[in-house]
Amino acid sequence: MNRIKLLLLGLVVASACGCTPVPLHNYTVVISLDGFRWDYPEYYQMPFMDSIATVGVKARMEASYPSSTFPNHYTIATGLVPDHNGLVNNSFWNPETQHGYSIRDDESRYDPRYYLGEPIWATAQRQGVKCASVYWVGSDIAIGGVYPTYYRKWDEDPHWNFEERADEIVRLLSLPEKERPRLVMGYFDEPDHQGHVHGPFSPETKEMAEHMDDLVHRLYLRLKALPHGDRINFIVTGDHGMTEISKDRFIAWYPLLDESWIERIVGTIPTSIWVKDGCMDKVLEALDGVEHISVWKHGEVPEYLNYGTSDRLGDIIVAPDLGWQFNYAPSKNHGTHGFDPRETDMMVAFRALGPDFKEGYVAPLTEGEGSAFHNIDIYPMLCRLLDVQPAPVDGSLERIEKILK
Repeated sequence: MNRIKLLLLGLVVASACGCTPVPLHNYTVVISLDGFRWDYPEYYQMPFMDSIATVGVKARMEASYPSSTFPNHYTIATGLVPDHNGLVNNSFWNPETQHGYSIRDDESRYDPRYYLGEPIWATAQRQGVKCASVYWVGSDIAIGGVYPTYYRKWDEDPHWNFEERADEIVRLLSLPEKERPRLVMGYFDEPDHQGHVHGPFSPETKEMAEHMDDLVHRLYLRLKALPHGDRINFIVTGDHGMTEISKDRFIAWYPLLDESWIERIVGTIPTSIWVKDGCMDKVLEALDGVEHISVWKHGEVPEYLNYGTSDRLGDIIVAPDLGWQFNYAPSKNHGTHGFDPRETDMMVAFRALGPDFKEGYVAPLTEGEGSAFHNIDIYPMLCRLLDVQPAPVDGSLERIEKILK
């Protein structure tokens, strides 16, 4: 109602001065809570997430494969599955650079050659729309020579804590209108860490999930209090879910594979195996019949996973079943992710409210799937909200537009 009054007032003023009225644009904030499993609000006390479900949109979202942090944050930003956006896993080998990529290796992480596609901030800014990022994956790298209008490097000192990240989001949306970004994307790396160390249903994860709910609620109230607060769309989601693991569900690869057959083994969940010439059949035979893993040749991964064609993946791809590990040694953690995104444990919570979203709407699950839409669909939705023309992507606006007014 307030927005309608403002529009009418603008028309009156424009008519009086004989000028053309400037339309009022809405703003969009996307908050990612790393490891925000879809059912955490059902298990834990998260009243803000519950309240959004009553006044905004509630949905269960499917991650992309592999359901890991860097691939999926960059998928949300580009609308491309990891097989197409370059980040095929948190760590992988790139034959083009003859160098491995790792999220903990600054040389590769800041190299734009590893990042394919066009992030939403590049799409929007190319069309005159300012964007900002607070630690979103890829935003501190010159992808296609472009950064967001406002961004901060992950390793820049001091590294902002969660409260400081919230402060920055408020500051960005408090800038003068001509300087103000219309899209702000903010990343918070919990409750993922607690879910890894202690498991998804531990007291520690419960405490952190509830803390993040309170933090995000306070951020929303501060944004709502701004003069243009009623024109802010507020989205809370994440990159993947979390499931329990244990040392009892572990398969070691080194007793199965002779090292003389292997060029390199890279990544976990899934694992890429680069095979020496003439050894393909030996490796496949050694892995044949091993329980709790799936083994595929490059290019033969099941179509629904949209994976396995990138040259950054090995000759053979090995994926463990949900909750299992295929590695040199078992993890000391009690939770992890990366598994088949159709598994409900890997699915992600999605909440949204604001002028462009339906009110009190629970998005129905897509027929034959356990989710309402896929995270590749967020990019085309953001383009719709920003009124910009999208780049070619894997996502579908048609699949997600049901949550919009």
